[in-house]
Amino acid sequence: MTRSTVELLAPAKDGPTARAAIQCGADAVYIGAPRFGAREAAGNTISDIQQVAEFAHRYWARVYVTLNTLLRDDELPAAQKMIHKLYEAGVDGLIVQDVGLLELDLPPLPLIASTQMHNATVEKVQFLEEVGFSRVILARELTLDRIREIRRQTQVELECFIHGALCVGTSGQCYMSYALGGRSGNRGQCAQPCRRLYTLTDRSGTEIVKDRHLLSLKDLCLADHLEELIDAGVTSFKIEGRLKDIPYVVNTVAFYRQKLDAILAGKSLRHNSSGSVRLGFQPNLDKTFNRGFTDYGFAGRTGSVASMDTPKSIGEYVGAVARVAKSYFILDGDQELHNADGLCFFDRGQNLDGTIVNRVEGRKVYPQKMSGLRVEQRIYRNFDYAFCRQLTGQAAERRVRLTMSLREEPEGLVLTGLDEDGNQAEVTISERQLAEKREAARQTLVTQLTKLGNTIFECSDVRLQTQDIYFLPVSRLNAAKRELIERLTQVREANRPRPTGDVRRNEVPYPEKHLTYLGNVLNAKARAFYRRHGVQTVEPAAESGVDLSGKAVMTTKLCVRKELGLCQGHGVPTPAEPMVLLDEEGRRYPIRFRCGPCGMEISLAKSEEGQ
Repeated sequence: MTRSTVELLAPAKDGPTARAAIQCGADAVYIGAPRFGAREAAGNTISDIQQVAEFAHRYWARVYVTLNTLLRDDELPAAQKMIHKLYEAGVDGLIVQDVGLLELDLPPLPLIASTQMHNATVEKVQFLEEVGFSRVILARELTLDRIREIRRQTQVELECFIHGALCVGTSGQCYMSYALGGRSGNRGQCAQPCRRLYTLTDRSGTEIVKDRHLLSLKDLCLADHLEELIDAGVTSFKIEGRLKDIPYVVNTVAFYRQKLDAILAGKSLRHNSSGSVRLGFQPNLDKTFNRGFTDYGFAGRTGSVASMDTPKSIGEYVGAVARVAKSYFILDGDQELHNADGLCFFDRGQNLDGTIVNRVEGRKVYPQKMSGLRVEQRIYRNFDYAFCRQLTGQAAERRVRLTMSLREEPEGLVLTGLDEDGNQAEVTISERQLAEKREAARQTLVTQLTKLGNTIFECSDVRLQTQDIYFLPVSRLNAAKRELIERLTQVREANRPRPTGDVRRNEVPYPEKHLTYLGNVLNAKARAFYRRHGVQTVEPAAESGVDLSGKAVMTTKLCVRKELGLCQGHGVPTPAEPMVLLDEEGRRYPIRFRCGPCGMEISLAKSEEGQ
């Protein structure tokens, strides 16, 4: 990718989702490998990935495969074999976390440093660039100023999350799930303890707040900061969601495609693939899964970042209950509801409840159940039936612009096709006959040449560069057109940019001399990699069986004091008093507040591990 292009990168849990994302304008998709991906439930076969690559490459879009977990020694041979198969399947890059892979015999695939590598400092990104990574996925916690600083001191491609679920723990540094039940996020098995209920107490045990989702974050949305990120030097804009369904992906990709195109139009930039998109709907981020939105302090600490009432999607606010009857309620506001819409609301205990709409008569809403509904209650729609129906059919059409011309040569009429990327192909039609009805013949030529059916092309520019007007049977013209499209497709594939990678086996020093379990070193190859780069001591990863009792299992920029209105502006010399989280099983997690930069360090109380 060059600095003159910008990439919109979409998630794909499977082939159909990948194709839907590309049709809606994604310049690239990322999809799970058969094994070793950070979303264990989102693996795909090599054959399926190859089919996705073949589809994407028609538009010069790219396919990146996630192989971003920590690997045991006995898994490395299988990983190496799989990487070679992925290369043969035509993928365009590999997203990895485990540096042990760099010690293997790899094909020349571009390597992309997963956000799980905790890419949060200039020094770390410089190091990754030096050892041959083609791209670095920045930590979600970074501010705009930090991203600008990284860009000023590096040349490697920078990828940034712009939308979707946030990990409350800093990227690659959360061990809470593993410590509690052996399910490691760094092994693709996170049990999401951040979405559970917790009680907060002070150190003496006095209860401050009970049974709230204290570690649950809202979803990231940087829609209002895209131009700033482009100006800061980010070249790839990533949407989170490899477990999300097609409606979510279609809606989100279409929304950001429109936003980015409007920005690119005012700059000397273009998107990183071919074709233009026509949508059959108007994108709206509120209408598919979200927990409310936050910029997560991207441009400074403003507003709430947490979703403490529920970790589930509440959707869009549609109005308040004005009246409750036996079988219906009346909703104020002007939002139109539909049969089969999903509604949700908070009960008196601030617990999320919901129902489905059976029937609507004006402002009267007849739900499946009436329990929990009361006057003045705020109602949200978390499933818009009519909207989602638009997203599951032919939601978008993507076409590559094509100019056709017809000219005379001694050997016959030459039909030429030139696409928007400068690719060209020709077909010669040897037979020709002067038209008796010139205008009708001209119109037939133009009409037939612009009919491109189920191809990826669209033609709105036909240039007849002949001295005379010729009559060509429709069947002959269509045959020539089909042959031209076949040849042009072959030319496009031959000319398609193919990124390559180059692992550099050097001794450039790693920014740290000593690695604790936070270094995530699970195999001998990774240990050898760090030793070669000057690391003197390497503690094994938590997943090797390290006793995490009393150790930090999560570091986060979330501060529960701030979210609950308890922050008194503590500074670094006088940090806030520690607190304690208790989960539903009564396990204790001491909290140390990181005042100044703002955030928390959560530890596992001694003797709690594995209980």
